[in-house]
Amino acid sequence: MFEEQIIQVADNVYTAIGYQVTANSMIIGDDGVIIIDPGQMPIMASKVRKDFEQITDKPVKAIIYTHSHGDHTNGAPAFYEEGKGIQVWARSNYGSEMARNEETGLLGGVRPSNTQGFDLKPEQKIGVGVAIPPERRPQGNFMVDGGSRAGGNAQTQSSPPRPVRPASVQPTHTFSEDRKRIEVAGVTIDLVTAPGETADQLYVWLPKAKVVFAGDNFYQSWPNVYPLRGTARRSIRDWITSVNKMVKEEPTHLVGGHTTPMLNNATEVLTNYRDAMKWVYDRTIEGAQKYMTPDELVEYAALPEKYAKLDYLGSYYGSVEGTIRDIYAQDLGWFDGDPLNLHRESPFKQSQRMADLVGGVHVLMSKAREAIEAEDYIGAAQLARHVIRLRPENKGAKRLLGEALAVIGERTFNAPMRNYTISSSNRYLAEAEE
Repeated sequence: MFEEQIIQVADNVYTAIGYQVTANSMIIGDDGVIIIDPGQMPIMASKVRKDFEQITDKPVKAIIYTHSHGDHTNGAPAFYEEGKGIQVWARSNYGSEMARNEETGLLGGVRPSNTQGFDLKPEQKIGVGVAIPPERRPQGNFMVDGGSRAGGNAQTQSSPPRPVRPASVQPTHTFSEDRKRIEVAGVTIDLVTAPGETADQLYVWLPKAKVVFAGDNFYQSWPNVYPLRGTARRSIRDWITSVNKMVKEEPTHLVGGHTTPMLNNATEVLTNYRDAMKWVYDRTIEGAQKYMTPDELVEYAALPEKYAKLDYLGSYYGSVEGTIRDIYAQDLGWFDGDPLNLHRESPFKQSQRMADLVGGVHVLMSKAREAIEAEDYIGAAQLARHVIRLRPENKGAKRLLGEALAVIGERTFNAPMRNYTISSSNRYLAEAEE
C-alpha cells in the first residue's frame, strides 16, 4: 500500500502515496493546479512536485490545508512561490491545537517520540503508513525508493529535489462558515468545516468528480480518537458528525489523510466508518448508564463482527479500546464508580502492601521469574514493576521487566501501543546494563 506511486483518483485528480507519511493530492485546472496537503518535509514534497510535473507543467494556483498538523503542511515551501499569487486556504481556527498545547506547555517530550516509533531501532519499527514511513534507502539528506508512476511502472532513480526554503507557509485565505465554495483555475471546490482529529479540520469536496478529500478524518485504520502521545482532546461526537457530512455528499472516491485512496466505494466506506464509531459511542454510553467501569466497557463496546472484519477499521493506529476509555473520560471523568478509587494509595504503598502480602521483595522477584518462565508476561511485568518501585537499584528486576515488555510489545497489534511498549522495554534494558 505504501510503495511510492502516484494514483489517478479521477479525471485530473492525482494522489501521491509513499513519498511521505501523508497523502499529497493534485487537482489539475484550466491554467494551473491545486495542491491538497503538501506533506511533511519540503525535501520530499519537492520530489512529489517533480513527479506531478511529469503529468502537467501547469503552475500551482492554490494550496489547501485540511488541518494544521505538520505532516500535512510543512512541505508547502516545495509548492509555494512568493509573488505568484498562490492562494493558501485553511479554516479560520487554523493552528488551534498547537496553540492549546503551547499554552499548557505539554508540547513534545518523550511520549510523542515513543508512541510514534521515532526512537526505535530500524529493526523494531513497523511502518503503518500513518505514524512512521516505510523504510527508505538513505541517500544524502533524503530518502529514496523506486516505484510505479502514473502512465508506467518502470523503476526510476531519484534525482536531487529542487531547492526549497525551510520556512513554513501560513494561510493567505481562511473561512469561518460551515461551507465555503471557491473557484481556482476554473475548478469549483467546496471547503467544508469538519472537526474531528483536530478542531481546525476541513474536508475538500470536488463535486464534478465526486471526490472527497477527508484529511485525517479518514485513513485506513480505526480513527485515532485518543492519541497516546497526548494532545488537545478530540471529540468522537464531532468526528461522527463530520463523517456523516461527507456521507451526505454521496462521493464516489475518497482520499484520506494517509493510506491509499478508496476508489468507487467511498460512500459505502464512509458509511461504515461513521456507523462503527457511532456504535462504539452509543454502546459505551449505554454500558456507562448501567454503571459499568471502563475495564468492563472495553469488552461490552467492542466492535461487532460486521465492522471488525473490515480492514480499514482495524486498530492499526487508533484503537477501539482507547476510544472507549476516552469516551468514558470525556463524559464521566476519571472516576469509575469504585469507592476505593476515591482513596487510592500511592504506587509505592501499593507495592509495599504487595510485598508484605507475599513475604517480602525477594519473594516478589521470585514470583516474577516464575511468571516469565511460564510465559505470563503481563504478570511478570506487573510483579517486576512492584520490585522496581521498592528497590529502584535492582537491575535484575529492570532486565526482567524489559524482557517481558519486549514480548508484550511484539504481540501488540496497535502501532502506537506497540511502539510505546517496546520503547519502555528498551529503556529498562538499558538501565539494567548501566
